[in-house]
Amino acid sequence: MSAPTAAPAGRRWLGLALIAAAQFVVIMDTSIIGVALPDMQAELGFTPESLSWVFNAYVVAFGGLLLLGGRLSDLLGARKVFTSGWLILAAGSVLAGAAGNIGVEIAGRAVQGAGAALIAPAALSLLMALFGGTSELPRAFAVYGAAAPIGGTAGVFLGGVLTEWASWPWVFYITVPIAALVVLLTPSALPAVAGGRGSVDVGGATTGTVGLAALVYGVVRAPEAGWTATETLIALGTGVVLLAAFFVIQARSRQPLLRLAIFRTPLLGAANLAQLLLGAAWVPMWFFLNLYLQQVLGAGAFAAGAALLPITVLIVLGMTLVAPRLLARFGARALIVAGFGFLAAGLAWLAFARPDGTYVVDVLPASLVAAFGMALAFVPSLGTAIGAARPEETGVASGLVNTSYQIGSAVGLAALTVLSSTIAAGAVDPEALTGGYSAAFIGAAVVAVFGGVITLAALRTRQRAEATAVDLDTVAG
Repeated sequence: MSAPTAAPAGRRWLGLALIAAAQFVVIMDTSIIGVALPDMQAELGFTPESLSWVFNAYVVAFGGLLLLGGRLSDLLGARKVFTSGWLILAAGSVLAGAAGNIGVEIAGRAVQGAGAALIAPAALSLLMALFGGTSELPRAFAVYGAAAPIGGTAGVFLGGVLTEWASWPWVFYITVPIAALVVLLTPSALPAVAGGRGSVDVGGATTGTVGLAALVYGVVRAPEAGWTATETLIALGTGVVLLAAFFVIQARSRQPLLRLAIFRTPLLGAANLAQLLLGAAWVPMWFFLNLYLQQVLGAGAFAAGAALLPITVLIVLGMTLVAPRLLARFGARALIVAGFGFLAAGLAWLAFARPDGTYVVDVLPASLVAAFGMALAFVPSLGTAIGAARPEETGVASGLVNTSYQIGSAVGLAALTVLSSTIAAGAVDPEALTGGYSAAFIGAAVVAVFGGVITLAALRTRQRAEATAVDLDTVAG
């Protein structure tokens, strides 16, 4: 991959704003639909079972296409793929908003997910092109990481406002002007990173994409259909077989979609595993905390969103101000381990929430401890995962780390949903619900502890990986 033509110095932070907007919208589009779902169900005729696919169609397409998006970013150029992703996302948003039936709605959401799968890895490649090798890189990663919780919280508020004061299609249309503005500003604010030579590994792209999609499909369907249901077993089995075929193809291909030797890079595998476990612990916490606020404490959608604002504020401050400074002083390994420790402590604290509890006592302090842990762990694990790759493989590495987080989120949420439902045993009274949510918090805490132990063992040194393009001491500030 050729050296990028950097954007003017004065536009560097505008470029970062566009990259952060990508992360913001990708996450916002998963949360903004929540409040609108009842109206969509009534107007389009969704059943309670099929309604979940307004969310799942996006996640399956996003998770399944991330590696392909990363490879295309490396081959065609990150800025081209970034722009194309926004155009596809906007098209999917229009389709989803204008849908008059269930099939078109689900198709629109899948197109949105496909656009997001192009945007996410290209955005990280562009971030490295703008800030790689500079002392500003940790701060750039922090801003990028902080955009996710802001997008999640903003989605809850925007979904409620748009559904109440306009109509449910506007939860999709809101993405269109954002996409138009980003596409308009991209040529002047983001570097033109030339693509590399090569071709798309069609066999690898097909088996990898369909395999990941089948695996994610099976995971997100399992809590509803049952882990031993024929549908679930076929999906999971298909996913495993196709992913096995994917790795065989990658081992034999001259131009693989994912060079398997990339996993020999000492730090990349450990950093991706850390991201996977962060997703598996954090996303279920956010999900069950929201349910506890609404179903046990009786908060409405807006009140629940407001209750989550302190978490968002702390994460933003932690990622942008605290984590980069601590990273420079203590290094990635210490910060990731400490982050997992705080996250586990906060989750364990949340497990003591009471059926007749209050927000100030049962939610706020514990959630802030967990949020501080997420803020500490996210930035160094993300930076290590990207910095450990070759320059010509930053797109693939970006797709890989995004895939790790998304798969961890889906698997963690599905598994802990089963645990929570089993403990609650179908009851809907506050005591039973609280018992189920507490079990989920404990399960997420165990995942966080495991993440800390794995990180402590796997990142034994701050050695520079062989063929690493970005010095990890620079990533550490």
